[in-house]
Amino acid sequence: MNKEELRKIPSVDALLGTGELVKPAEIFGREAVVRAARTVLEEVREDILAGAGLPGDKADVLRLLANRIAERLESQAEPSLRSCINATGIVIHTGLGRAVLSGEALEAVSDVLRGYSTLAVDPETGRRGDRDSHLAGLICRLCGAEAATVVNNNAAATVLILNTLARGKEVIISRGQLVEIGGSFRMPDVMETSGAILREVGTTNKTHLRDYAAAVNERTGAILRVHHSNYRIVGFAEEPGLEELVELGNARNIPVIDDLGSGALVDLAPYGLENEPLVQKSIQAGASVVCFSGDKLIGGPQSGILVGKADIMAKIKKNPLKRAFRCGKMTIAALEATLKLFLNQDKLNERHPVYRMLSLTPENLMKRARQLERRLKQRLSEGNSVRVQDGGSEVGSGSVPAQTLPTKLVSVKSRRFSADELAKKLRLNRPPVFTRILKDEIVFDLRTIRPGEDAAVEEALIRILNQP
Repeated sequence: MNKEELRKIPSVDALLGTGELVKPAEIFGREAVVRAARTVLEEVREDILAGAGLPGDKADVLRLLANRIAERLESQAEPSLRSCINATGIVIHTGLGRAVLSGEALEAVSDVLRGYSTLAVDPETGRRGDRDSHLAGLICRLCGAEAATVVNNNAAATVLILNTLARGKEVIISRGQLVEIGGSFRMPDVMETSGAILREVGTTNKTHLRDYAAAVNERTGAILRVHHSNYRIVGFAEEPGLEELVELGNARNIPVIDDLGSGALVDLAPYGLENEPLVQKSIQAGASVVCFSGDKLIGGPQSGILVGKADIMAKIKKNPLKRAFRCGKMTIAALEATLKLFLNQDKLNERHPVYRMLSLTPENLMKRARQLERRLKQRLSEGNSVRVQDGGSEVGSGSVPAQTLPTKLVSVKSRRFSADELAKKLRLNRPPVFTRILKDEIVFDLRTIRPGEDAAVEEALIRILNQP
């Protein structure tokens, strides 16, 4: 049987002569088609030796394999990184690219990509300029700092600050702030990478100002406060405020660094959330330098923002690592456009995708949820169930970790597929749809499904669940 089936396998030349591969050869080139053909034929041989067969006559086999080769080439040509639909309810989703950029940010990036740009030239003099000039003034205006700069993420910002101010010196930090962020990236590792020496004080739940004071010596390079970010210590817990640390730092001539993690430029209370530390408050408290992410609650592209005293920032900008961590034109353009949205906070909920999502109420979401439920019930085959239920959305990316926002979920249960199977099929959809699973049901949170994406979610479910 195997020998007969193996004889059905055509040659590469025979496959290249089929009409199905004419267009792929024009698009991808003859060599790419040949490589794909050899790979497919080898897979077919392995399948036959494992007991499989080839259906039909010689013409059927040629057509079948040619189509398989064409599909492989098309699949290889597709970008690995592509847009998707976020139905998880996690507004700032690390795995899905964090914050959704505003229309203004997209337009700004598109503009600088159309040709050359004034990235590092001074139009006034025609000489080389500082790329920080596009952002520094705007950032200082928003948070009240003396100076500012930007790097490619907040971890880089922390490394840069520590390397500049405390390389070979001790940095005092509370044990309760030795956090681990995504990807097993730990504060002690950041400290070691920067060349600074970790000097931890206090206990996990309680650290007093006297602990910091007792640790200060001639080897001290800085005092570091780190926002807890993705966890909370509740109950019997205590830490000195930033103002107290600054007072100690000033008395001992030691710089105080405030790593805010997410960082925020607006009060989150109107959104029904507990406050994340405001950058403005850290500056007002007198921190020497403050760093935070540009792609979390700021809602811009991946970046790390540093603000602080002019003399400290001047030292940081002279560090050779600053060049290694610097941002490109696309990041600068997108971040500038995003930051400008905060200049008019009355319009923030309309123009900024993150704050639009945070501002949605259960009443706002119920109408869309009921409409999607109704359409799915009309179109889904018998045995599949759909219902609307209450749920909770998350801010995400370590921001406000202890709270959720009330939301409305559309829950779907398949008669054929388990929740895991259906979730995978949705992820492999075009466009991919990412969901949550609750009690063996797939749930869609309308908060993070962007306007205009409801129909795509509906069509994906119909296509998957109604297949014969």
